[in-house]
Amino acid sequence: MTITGRNHLAGEADPCRTSLYGPPSMDALAERALHLARAGRALLGVVGEPGAGKSTFAEQLWARLEEERPGLAVTVSMDGFHLAQKVIEARGQAADKGTIDTFDADGFVALLRRTRTGTESTQNTEGTEDTEDTVWWPEFDRDLEDPVAGAIEVAPHHRLVIVDGNFLLSAQEPWRQVKGLLDETWFLDALPEPRRERLVRRYISYGFTPEAARAKTLGVDEDTSALIRSTLSRADLVLGETT
Repeated sequence: MTITGRNHLAGEADPCRTSLYGPPSMDALAERALHLARAGRALLGVVGEPGAGKSTFAEQLWARLEEERPGLAVTVSMDGFHLAQKVIEARGQAADKGTIDTFDADGFVALLRRTRTGTESTQNTEGTEDTEDTVWWPEFDRDLEDPVAGAIEVAPHHRLVIVDGNFLLSAQEPWRQVKGLLDETWFLDALPEPRRERLVRRYISYGFTPEAARAKTLGVDEDTSALIRSTLSRADLVLGETT
């Protein structure tokens, strides 16, 4: 079986769920995303705090695009660049997993750059054809609590790559290079309390006790959230969570 994106893997968020964010409507957002890819491959960033629902939103946008232009879009995530659990533990950062320095930022930037430039169209006697190879992205496996290399195929026909992540707008090096590699970045402006409750429920589903889940949410994740929110002004579009 050929894996063409995490959209097709079991256990992903239901793309039919009503979006938490808008206006604009998902139809209007899909049209805006399609416009980005009108002249070749485009990369669209989806950024937000922990618990904002970035991957769910990306899946919903992908599902709408799939209705309009099947096979055009694919979703990938910064989460695939988590450092391995054994590395995080060896560095004494187990309690800080998910903070900005527990990711392979240089690797993320390098693969973004390759994804952006890796597909070009050339003219031959029979018309236009894609000449470059597939780019393979890693994916974070929640069961393993580790990234898995080569899990998501970004093929030449994927003209729109939706990239979700926490630090897409960070001004720190090397993260600051990310914004220039994305055609647009959309910020999911989550409501504070619903976002925290979603995060607590998520950690509980991962096996945390309710107390540990709330401690992580209100502790290290709040610091991460503040860092992410400080980058909101750099976004091309801010989408508010609906009540």
